[in-house]
Amino acid sequence: MAPAAVLAVIPARGGSKGVPAKNLAAVGGVPLVARAVRECRAARLVSDVVVSTDDPGIAATARGAGAVVVQRPGAIAGDTATSEEAVLHAMEAYEARYGTRVAAVLLVQCTSPFLSSEDIDGVAAAVVEGGADSALTVAPFHGFVWREETGAAHEEHARVATGVPAWAAVPPTAPAGARGVNHDKAHRPRRQDRPQDLLETGAAYAMRADGFRTARHRFFGRTELVRTDAARVLEVDDPHDLARARALAPILDGSAAGAVLPTREDVDAVVMDFDGTQTDDRVLIDADGREIVAVHRGDGLGVAALRRAGLDLLILSSETDAVVAARGRKLQVPVLHGVDRKDRALKQWCEEHGVAPDRVLYVGNDVNDLPCFGLVGWPVAVASAHDAVRGAARAVTSAPGGSGALREIASWLLGPSL
Repeated sequence: MAPAAVLAVIPARGGSKGVPAKNLAAVGGVPLVARAVRECRAARLVSDVVVSTDDPGIAATARGAGAVVVQRPGAIAGDTATSEEAVLHAMEAYEARYGTRVAAVLLVQCTSPFLSSEDIDGVAAAVVEGGADSALTVAPFHGFVWREETGAAHEEHARVATGVPAWAAVPPTAPAGARGVNHDKAHRPRRQDRPQDLLETGAAYAMRADGFRTARHRFFGRTELVRTDAARVLEVDDPHDLARARALAPILDGSAAGAVLPTREDVDAVVMDFDGTQTDDRVLIDADGREIVAVHRGDGLGVAALRRAGLDLLILSSETDAVVAARGRKLQVPVLHGVDRKDRALKQWCEEHGVAPDRVLYVGNDVNDLPCFGLVGWPVAVASAHDAVRGAARAVTSAPGGSGALREIASWLLGPSL
């Protein structure tokens, strides 16, 4: 048997009610699951990274980021399944597949987009080097926590507040009571006079593997708290969280290890799909059968800036459509459309223009773009792309197709001031 491993497990099932396809949502141009894999792989103490999933798109993205994928059984992939069940299954599947004993296992949540490799090494070191049985990331917390009282507690509070005797019914309009959870509401101590509260970030946990198998939950024995930067604590549970993460990414990713997007030094040409990339993939048809699509003015500005910067540009579409040709004329960009094999057309165009394919950025949204992805150095998917396309992409825009994705790519290449 091979030496004992420190295994990072990232549970990432396909179903999500708050944010559809949440684990594939892009933050800073990178899908959430790929961000988590990247940081785990960069951690000093992690031997290998496993993504446990039931979703083919997540599996493809995880493999592309360098993770081992374990297919999660349907019995532990539903809304009621726990993360512990997924980690136990993944750990046992990994040991069986590779003949490697796992000494310590980490549970890493990809819904924490700003988790760093230092955080992951922190919890791993607490168990592997520090002798703790379990560990978790926490952040300093100074807030006063309140809880609304319900049921019997609310009824008793309402009686006192309204002077209703014990034998009488409480009026339905009686005000709800509230109590302080981490403080006495009658006494408001200064921050410096209060004990330091620590908030569980939900990002990273580490457990001794044998103890985890026995306890079957993540906190057992001596638990170590590993402090992390409170400014980086964010869990993506709903669309508002995702919007905040995308807004913060340009700031917080600046210091994140491995945050890589293409720059002007990496790219000589930008090749753009049309439907679903420069549009939202919808088509309006009038009574005469004429098609109308909507494009984004910001994309036009971004393309113009790329043209001024001297990059070779091309619109490549499998559809033969007057709309595509008209958009090309408007943007002053050559168009190749009505092609059966986009990869062959792209390869020929590169040869004719003396452009090395590994210096080409190709942006697309659907499965017919995948052959071109395999040809170029910078395959890029828009945020609304098919799961398999996002999974095969080297970078993913935060903006969906038709909503400024090309402008976003232009800002990668030419700088955020664009």
